[in-house]
Amino acid sequence: MSNVNVYKQRPDAVRGESPLFHAGLDELVRKGKSTAGITLREKKLLGHLVLRGDAKDPAFAGGVHQATGLELPVALTLVANADSSLQWLAPDEWLLIVPGGSEYAVEQKLRAALDGQHISLVNVSGGQTLLELSGPKVRELLMKSSSYDVHPSNFPVGKAVGTVFAKSQLVIRHTGEDCWELLVRRSFADYIWLWLQDASAEYGLAIKA
Repeated sequence: MSNVNVYKQRPDAVRGESPLFHAGLDELVRKGKSTAGITLREKKLLGHLVLRGDAKDPAFAGGVHQATGLELPVALTLVANADSSLQWLAPDEWLLIVPGGSEYAVEQKLRAALDGQHISLVNVSGGQTLLELSGPKVRELLMKSSSYDVHPSNFPVGKAVGTVFAKSQLVIRHTGEDCWELLVRRSFADYIWLWLQDASAEYGLAIKA
């Protein structure tokens, strides 16, 4: 393997706090109505790795698949397998999300599989979080929050785009028929949480652990 120092950024003995730790979401679990049109869950403390490389190089694509079990997604899409996903960010850039605590091992596997290639691999786990929104009224909420067209004909399952949301920016990911994810920067997390509470008031909001 090339001479690259890989550091374990999540110490085993230290308790992690998600970007929405102070919002007290755990205290709101099961307090929403069972008929709520929107259910929110913070998929917290996952591993987030930004990978850059040459998608046209079969050795690069093959190495990514060897290390992660995921194929490189095409533009504006994501692929998923169990609790891991790989999302296209740019022609030479992807976001890999893996179960929390596994990012160090995954980074080592990727570097080994891509040894000798010109790549960049950065652990950004502490800088963002993932919010899952599910339920029959999620699309209406997104329509109120963003000018991006989320109609099924334009935003099918498997699509992911970065866009303006309220007065900030984030990535919207369509992961299931009535299931969406918001990839939120840590610095915007509190604002987005407050926005979601207000924008979902007419539909009912429930929090899921």
